[in-house]
Amino acid sequence: MMKATEKTCWIYGGGEFDPACPHTPATGDLVIAADSGLALISRLGLKADLVVGDFDSLGRTPAGENVVTLPVEKDVTDAAAAVALGRKRGYRRFSFVGCSGGRPDHTFAAYQLLSDLASRGEIGLLFENGFTVTAVRDGTLVFPARESGTFAVFAVGGDARGVTISGVYYPLSGATLTPTFPLGVSNSFVGKPARVTVGNGTLLVFAEGYSLPAFGE
Repeated sequence: MMKATEKTCWIYGGGEFDPACPHTPATGDLVIAADSGLALISRLGLKADLVVGDFDSLGRTPAGENVVTLPVEKDVTDAAAAVALGRKRGYRRFSFVGCSGGRPDHTFAAYQLLSDLASRGEIGLLFENGFTVTAVRDGTLVFPARESGTFAVFAVGGDARGVTISGVYYPLSGATLTPTFPLGVSNSFVGKPARVTVGNGTLLVFAEGYSLPAFGE
């Protein structure tokens, strides 16, 4: 189980940004700008510990010892490269800001990153358009109570078995969700903590609002 005090690697991209989302790193956190995420960090008055990318979006290659320049033709996204840099420095909790919206393929790639992090026993939180998106594998997560708001779960990477969801309008108990049928869409909060458990498999979870979930509860 990951400790609640685990430090976070913040990854800023050049996608859509909601000022209401959590975007203030704490002492000890690592801040990485992925390509044109450097422009977002500058607007927010933050300082990047690392800058990584092929810089096709930024339009220039920044200078500095903290810059990691990638080739344009590569097998990973700039955000995925940023995750690898954070992991190399010992971080296991990642928050993504400005890493979705715009091109749908890059948004889907960000969701895949969340799934990959969950498969490694790590945590990924993506903040976009009023939603917190995360993934849970073979475990449990709990979102704080909300009086209203959308809540949804989707199986990714194969069937998700033993899915139990409580504290939402449509609860589930011991269900199997498949990646080919959206059974978990269009649920909602009902003023109680939303608890999600999956016995075997991975779930991608979309929760309206920016309340951070607890993992392993």
